[in-house]
Amino acid sequence: MQSSEEKVVAVIMVVAHQRPLSFNTLKPLFPLAGQPMVHHPISACKRIPNLAQIFLVGFYEERELALYVSSVSNELKVPISARLTVLYLTIGPCCTACFRYLKEDKPHSHIFLLNCDVCCTFPLPDMLVEHRRNGGMGTVLVIKVSAESANQFGELVADPTTNELLHYIEKPETFVSDLINCGVYVFTPDIFTAIQGVSTHREDRASLRRVSSFEALQSATRTHPTDFVRLDQDILSPLAGKKQLYTYETTDFWEQIKTPGMSLKCSSLYLAQFRYTSPHLLASGDGTKSATIVGDVYIHPSAKVHPTAKIGPNVSISANVRIGAGVRLSDCIILDDVEIKENAVVMHAIVGWKSFIGKWSRVQASLVIRLLHAEGDYNAKLGIAIIGESVTVEDEVVVINSIVLPNKTLNDSVQEEIIL
Repeated sequence: MQSSEEKVVAVIMVVAHQRPLSFNTLKPLFPLAGQPMVHHPISACKRIPNLAQIFLVGFYEERELALYVSSVSNELKVPISARLTVLYLTIGPCCTACFRYLKEDKPHSHIFLLNCDVCCTFPLPDMLVEHRRNGGMGTVLVIKVSAESANQFGELVADPTTNELLHYIEKPETFVSDLINCGVYVFTPDIFTAIQGVSTHREDRASLRRVSSFEALQSATRTHPTDFVRLDQDILSPLAGKKQLYTYETTDFWEQIKTPGMSLKCSSLYLAQFRYTSPHLLASGDGTKSATIVGDVYIHPSAKVHPTAKIGPNVSISANVRIGAGVRLSDCIILDDVEIKENAVVMHAIVGWKSFIGKWSRVQASLVIRLLHAEGDYNAKLGIAIIGESVTVEDEVVVINSIVLPNKTLNDSVQEEIIL
C-alpha cells in the first residue's frame, strides 16, 4: 500500500537556445501549441501523486528562467509543498550533479527524469504504478518504431512477459530491436548507489593502472572525470538483465524535438491532444463574427484575427499577433508580435517574434517536401520555411523552403536558400 508520507520529485533536463529563430530565446521556452516546450512535461508532472518538487536542470543562470518559473507555478496551481527550482550547473553532467543534490536533500521515494526536448503524452502516473508493481530500481518509457529509424535512438530488448530490460545499446550500427528508449524514466533512490558505484569503479581502475606522463596527458583529453556518469552506457547497459530495470511501453505519440520541422510536427501533436486534455484552449469560428477555423488551432486571447481570415489546421498563434483580412494560415507557428497583412499565405512555416509579412506574400514549404513529410519522412531536407526574429517580408514576396535569419528584410522572392 502506498504511504501518504512518500514524496516524489521530478527532474526535467532543459536544453540550449532555439536557433536559427532567435539568438536570445531559450529552447525550453519556445512555444509548441501555444505553450512553452517545457510547459508540457511540467503539466504532466503535476499529475504525479505526492509530487514534492520539480527541478528544471540545465546550463542556465537562474534568472533566465525565473520569470517563467514564477508564472507557471501560479498558473498550474502547483501545491505549496511543490516548488520549481532551477539549478545552475557550470561543470559536469547535469543529471549526475542533480542526483547528487537530491541524495543530500530530504529522502524521496521515487525520482522521475524527463528530457525537455521529448514530445509525448508523458504517462507518468501509469509508469509509477507499473514501476511499483515490478519492484526494480528503474523503469524506462519505451515505444516501438520502424526498423529503419530505430538505430537513431537507444535500442533495447525487453522480456515480453515481465517487461524486464534484458539488453540496451545506444544507437547501434546494426539492427537490434524496434523498441527504443523514450528518454523518460522513474527511479528509486537506489539509483544514487548505482551512480556512486560507477564513479568508485572508475577511480579504482585509474589507480590500479600505471601509465607514462605522455599516456596520462593523452588519456586526460579523451576520458571523462570519475564523477561523470552516462545514464545509457554506465547505468542502463550494465544493469540490463539483472532484474533491476524494467520497461513501460507507450502506444501514444512520441517524437524528439531536434529540428525546426519536428517542432512544427510536435506542435500539431500537442494541439490534437488538447481535444482530450484542454479543449478550452482550441479556437472555433465559422467566418461570420470570427475567422474560419479548420481543425486544431490555438489563438492567444491577445491576438487580433480578421473575420475573413481562414486559420488551420495545426496552427498556433501567440500573443499580440495581428492577422489581416483574407489571410490563410495552415500548419504553422506564429510567434509573439507578428503582423501578417492582407491576403498573405503562411503554410508549413514558423514565423519568428516581431516579424512582418506583407500583403499578398507567401511563406511556405515546397509541395514535394510537404508530401514527403506527410508520408512520415522528416529527414527529407528542411520541410518548412523559417522566418527568424524581427524579419520583414515585403509585399508580394514568395519565400519557399528557406531559412531567413533574424533582422533581415526580403525584397525579392527566394527558394531553397539560407538568408544570412
